[in-house]
Amino acid sequence: MADGGSRYLKAPFAVHEERMQATEKIMELQFSQVEQRLGRIEAMIERLERRLWMAVYGVVAVILTQAVLSVVEVGPK
Repeated sequence: MADGGSRYLKAPFAVHEERMQATEKIMELQFSQVEQRLGRIEAMIERLERRLWMAVYGVVAVILTQAVLSVVEVGPK
């Protein structure tokens, strides 16, 4: 009784505090995992975007090449 209260009054609060700390740790771990996954997804999207632009540039190059060849064939002989 030296600390000014009954242990029966403080014990339930200590349990809730430990639960809150455990929940906070779990949530922190979950958020860090989500951030890591998002980082990987963003990297995959960037790689996919680069590949897509390379494909677009390739198609444009083929079309321009065919246009130039058709102009050369029609030109003066």
